[in-house]
Amino acid sequence: MIGNRLIHRTADGVRIPGTWRHAFICNGGSYFLTDLFIYADGLVDCWELVTLDEFEEKLRRGWVATSYPDGADVSAHRLASWQFAEVHSRLTPELLLAEVRDTIDQLNGRPDSTDRCLAAVDVFLADRTEDHRAAARRAYLAIPETMRIYALRDMDSQDGPLQVLVAGPGGRTEDRPDEPVGQEEYDEALEYFEERAQWAAQPRRVPADGPAESFAPAVKLYQSFPQRREDEPGRRALRCDYPAPVVVDGTTYPSVEHAYWALSVADAAGRAEVAGAETGPQARQRAADLPRRQGWEQARNAVMARLMRAKFDQHPDLAAILLATGEATVLCDDDSDYWGDNGGRGRNWSGRLLELVRSELQARGHGILDD
Repeated sequence: MIGNRLIHRTADGVRIPGTWRHAFICNGGSYFLTDLFIYADGLVDCWELVTLDEFEEKLRRGWVATSYPDGADVSAHRLASWQFAEVHSRLTPELLLAEVRDTIDQLNGRPDSTDRCLAAVDVFLADRTEDHRAAARRAYLAIPETMRIYALRDMDSQDGPLQVLVAGPGGRTEDRPDEPVGQEEYDEALEYFEERAQWAAQPRRVPADGPAESFAPAVKLYQSFPQRREDEPGRRALRCDYPAPVVVDGTTYPSVEHAYWALSVADAAGRAEVAGAETGPQARQRAADLPRRQGWEQARNAVMARLMRAKFDQHPDLAAILLATGEATVLCDDDSDYWGDNGGRGRNWSGRLLELVRSELQARGHGILDD
């Protein structure tokens, strides 16, 4: 189960989602506590990036260990060292491989072994033949043994009703192989699944102010270095260096970028010099050689938000372009890791503030906020 342990690696500029779990590596007879990094494209990092077939071979050879002999030396990468003694482990190479395969399915949004089992159970409940029950039982046994108790996501009953259902009256469960399932117990399992189906059919309660995440595709604002206004600028017009004059405190600046860098400068003469630069990038270069205002680093987000608001308030045609992005995540290409996304390495404050201003425009458009 992935939970919140999400990571990624970048391959050819593409973010590959992944997750991690603890594991032991056996190298030269010594054991090392480490992490397995599992990625959606089927690669596994276990001290090196390997394919799933290569990972299976490392499991078979014991490089990725699932059994631990008493007295063997163990290290946790200079944090601690000890020796194994009376170790109890439920993992086998086959189980760990099955769990990793499930994890890859989950990372790709595909049905994993649990999903396939529950789908087979639905088929049986709709048409209760012994063939369908046998198929559901095979699907249940295909779930890694370590993960079966989570199949119903019910930690009170765990997988008990599922075991009884796929065993049937007179059958044997995995937990009680010597005790046949009675009719009353089986009827209770059927009732459990009928109630579960009714619960699943109920409309899901949506948070009062809507879902937390946006489902719109992201939009990216690539660096374009515009020199003049265009009749149809597209999303280039959303960039801070796009030449759309803004008036702030009675002063007109050629662009948001001009205004931002001018306001960052400590003295009035320097601010005028920066504001007079031919382009936004040139304004940045001029400001770089001049002293910053005290407290600028702490104030810069507030200044940029104010300037963006002024731009889109004073240019309704550009506000329409911003509103047309809907609920999309906005990623800005920029030389700065602070303002730009830079392949997921930057903080993307330009994009985040554009989303804030867009939300304010949407609120005003619906009469939620006063002008």
